[in-house]
Amino acid sequence: MNEIKMDIHPAQGIKSEYDWLNLDVDDIRIGKVRCKISDKVLIIYSINIFEEYEGKGYGKYFIEAAKEKFEILIADRVRQTAIGFWEHMGFVACGDGNWKYEK
Repeated sequence: MNEIKMDIHPAQGIKSEYDWLNLDVDDIRIGKVRCKISDKVLIIYSINIFEEYEGKGYGKYFIEAAKEKFEILIADRVRQTAIGFWEHMGFVACGDGNWKYEK
């Protein structure tokens, strides 16, 4: 699989409460992430892989790429149905609904 490129759009530049990451593979937009970025911390509020690219492992590849770029990743308010994904990716429960990965 080709590398996922994360195109960062800071909140202040787009007048949003959140930062956004556009996810591209081979110059094709495959999804986007609603998040907050602070130094080496990425808080993930949602990952949206576009329907035609779902089931191809792009969510997993995004998390692996994010692990290389950030020291701490936090998945905010994880749904019950997504816990297995976050566990598989090496995150641990914080006890407040959030899941955390730390190098």
